[in-house]
Amino acid sequence: MAGDSKVVINLATGLEDAERVTVAFLVGGAAAEQGKQVTMFLTKEAVRLALPGFAEATACEGCPPLARLFQQYADNGGELLVCPICFTARKLDEGQLVGNAKLGGATPLWEWVGEGATVFSY
Repeated sequence: MAGDSKVVINLATGLEDAERVTVAFLVGGAAAEQGKQVTMFLTKEAVRLALPGFAEATACEGCPPLARLFQQYADNGGELLVCPICFTARKLDEGQLVGNAKLGGATPLWEWVGEGATVFSY
């Protein structure tokens, strides 16, 4: 099946909805652990997660700490593709991006998807 080794997670919310962010990183991390190529497309407030120190929260009682999920995602090869329009609109510094993040919009996302990918949106 085309695209069955690629996973795109579209995340459009930041820590204003920490449970949604937690679920996105749980799904992305599980895919990366399975050997899938995973990219998380960060838009709106989620772009802040690509900066050091932002992916730190515990969404709910019994939820794993986001910092741990974030690190596991990166350690297993998960990438962050950060919407440049959203990032620039917030006057954030590209030089501060975490190691597995890069700016890229719709065209780079489609180029990465290629023949297809499984998509999750949070």
